[in-house]
Amino acid sequence: MPTVDVVDLNNEKVDTLELSDAVFAAEANEGLVHQVIVAHQANQRAGTHKVKTRGEVAGSGRKLWRQKGTGRARIGSRRSPIWRGGGTVHGPRPRSYQQKVPRKMQVAALRSTLSARLRENCITVVRDFELPSHRTKEFRLVLEALGLGGNVLVVENQPSQNLELSSRNLPEVKLLPSSRLNPYVVLKYRRILMSASAARTCSEVLA
Repeated sequence: MPTVDVVDLNNEKVDTLELSDAVFAAEANEGLVHQVIVAHQANQRAGTHKVKTRGEVAGSGRKLWRQKGTGRARIGSRRSPIWRGGGTVHGPRPRSYQQKVPRKMQVAALRSTLSARLRENCITVVRDFELPSHRTKEFRLVLEALGLGGNVLVVENQPSQNLELSSRNLPEVKLLPSSRLNPYVVLKYRRILMSASAARTCSEVLA
């Protein structure tokens, strides 16, 4: 059973926490993680891309000149795809990119990514996020005290108002409740900062 140090906001050790083997010591499954992340990215696509066919572009449908006798190539309409300003052939049309992934696969991929991050010593567990104010400067000082630069994922069960307001102006910091944790964000951010309660929740819910 993996054990991590629990520190306060000044980076002083105050306790230790035992985590679930099933969640934080799972075997790596790169194929599954890849499949889940590809599905996650596909589900973010709007699918609203569209081009106009020859039936949708503006322009008259009359024949521009007679079929024979002019010496020029025959033409039926200025909306033809071979003309500038004409329609597009076989272009993209609105469609859904939705990919359904069973919840068991999503949970297994999340276990695999959390375990990999813990093995890489990229997870820091703090006792709580009791910030004195909602100022961004206060939270930046906390990150500096913990030895965390930019690109940090902050995980809390129910983020307080001070935590939300102080972290939202830092472009490389992402705050997520533990219920919305997913493999994509776990791998996207270099370091993960979790509260002890959030780590316990992940150990219990994902086990």
